[in-house]
Amino acid sequence: MDADRAPGTGAPVEFRTLRRAFGTTVALDGLDLTVHPGELLALLGPSGCGKTTALRMLAGFEQPDSGEVLVDGRDITAIPAHRRDAGMVFQSYSLFPHLSALDNVAFGLRMRKVSAAERRARASELLDLVGLPDHGTRYPHQLSGGQQQRIALARALALRPRVLLLDEPLSALDAKVRLTLREEIRRLQQELGITTLFVTHDQEEALSMADRVAVMRGGRLEQCATPAELYARPATAFVAEFVGTMSRIPGRMLDGGTVEVLGRRLPVDADAPAAAGTEVDVLVRPEAVRLGHDPEGQARIAATAFLGAVTRMTVTLPGGTPVKADLPTESAAELPPGSAVSVTLPDRPVLVAPRAA
Repeated sequence: MDADRAPGTGAPVEFRTLRRAFGTTVALDGLDLTVHPGELLALLGPSGCGKTTALRMLAGFEQPDSGEVLVDGRDITAIPAHRRDAGMVFQSYSLFPHLSALDNVAFGLRMRKVSAAERRARASELLDLVGLPDHGTRYPHQLSGGQQQRIALARALALRPRVLLLDEPLSALDAKVRLTLREEIRRLQQELGITTLFVTHDQEEALSMADRVAVMRGGRLEQCATPAELYARPATAFVAEFVGTMSRIPGRMLDGGTVEVLGRRLPVDADAPAAAGTEVDVLVRPEAVRLGHDPEGQARIAATAFLGAVTRMTVTLPGGTPVKADLPTESAAELPPGSAVSVTLPDRPVLVAPRAA
């Protein structure tokens, strides 16, 4: 893809009913997923959920047992990796130690018989694009981890791919470099308009970078949505607890799609998972929990954690259930550990899950 191509002109990508097993282990179990042109979609999930297998299938490094991979409407499932219009950046950088930064970036161009002058010009342009214009003569061992990953990114972009694949590219970096580089990757991705799949197990990384996030579990897609929707309206209990912090509060199903929790009757967000009278867990975000000083309250502040503008309180309910609540730090100072408090929830729909064992 040309560096000056307008945003939004990346290729659409489709995974159609992909299945892949390694012996008795099912890596993908009928994955259906569409990536829109020019968007950054994060594949998020725990280890072994199938996200890297899906990425490697798009790259051509793995073949599905069944199903199809399409790019720009074209079935590329049987096309070998070197003939696919995709650039890939790995966690381990995978730079050639005997080549300079400039030659690493230009390597793919050399394999495609691009002239020396053209590949040097293109590599120099990309070094400038990733913020390393003066590092072309340095070798990988002379570069920091963040600089090496920028070189790897430049190399992946050198062939102007229509799809960019990032396989946990930031996980080997320290926190400060990781934050800087993820902002840089997002800037470049938007500037180039390149369709990008980003594999990560880091929810903060996924939510901060992606246009949409696809949460995977056991080879299946649990939910694909914008970060805001994923956080506010998780489709399943797994998504709710994997993305962000979520407390489980004991409740009991009532009729009419409502649940009794903390002495209140609240509507259930989505279909009722159990019949009236069934004991369930109500899933609640820390910012939704309301605490009030109450000398007669049976809940107790067990611990506090300072998070800057907010303080996260751990409250123990009667019966021992822990609940997380976020309060403005100024308000939290009035409720030290041991304080008796009331615990309430806002009058809005809640997500309900079967009672945890």
